[in-house]
Amino acid sequence: MTEPPIRVLIADDQRVVRDGLSMLVSLIDGVEVVGTAGDGGEAVERARTERPHVVLMDLRMPGMEGAEATRRIRATLPEIQVLVLTTYADDQSLFPALQAGARGYLTKDASAEEIEQAIRALASGRTHLDPAIQQRLVTAVLEVQPSRAAPAESLAHDLSPREIEVLKLIAAGLSNTEIAAALFLSSATVKTHINRIFSKTGARDRAQAVRYAYQHGMV
Repeated sequence: MTEPPIRVLIADDQRVVRDGLSMLVSLIDGVEVVGTAGDGGEAVERARTERPHVVLMDLRMPGMEGAEATRRIRATLPEIQVLVLTTYADDQSLFPALQAGARGYLTKDASAEEIEQAIRALASGRTHLDPAIQQRLVTAVLEVQPSRAAPAESLAHDLSPREIEVLKLIAAGLSNTEIAAALFLSSATVKTHINRIFSKTGARDRAQAVRYAYQHGMV
């Protein structure tokens, strides 16, 4: 039985970019472009009507910018994944987009193969970040110190420094493979750390571990 195509919506304020991306994405096997939008507000409306699996979202657009459009889409249609595709890779662009719910981030010098990989990753529920973006995110996450106002239970659970690093990266949305690459560990070692985190914090799954990280000021 043939799998249904991955439905993609493209949002960019430059028509030549929209047309180019539409042509490129439509050539990917098993992927269908279901519409385009010229600004954030239109992207939100088209997402509601077309129900794509993935939105390719520019950030700097007139009217509603990409980060706000991402936040609105993810708030009302959480099943839709947002892949940022932008010229900008600075912190002021990256972090608001990720905080708004984007699960992928590429710059516009990405190759066709990278865009295809990112679309397929997000459609299957995984994240996909440009390697340079991923390293910046990892650095920023690991530099966050637990809040002094956080509950004292964080000490009682006796997480090791490495387990805290792994937990922070889980909360940042990284997969086991991405955590292993970021910390120069094997996948098996990462799984061992995660099992210990679950045991020490009482978390049953990654979602509960993420909640723990936020409650204790780790992210």
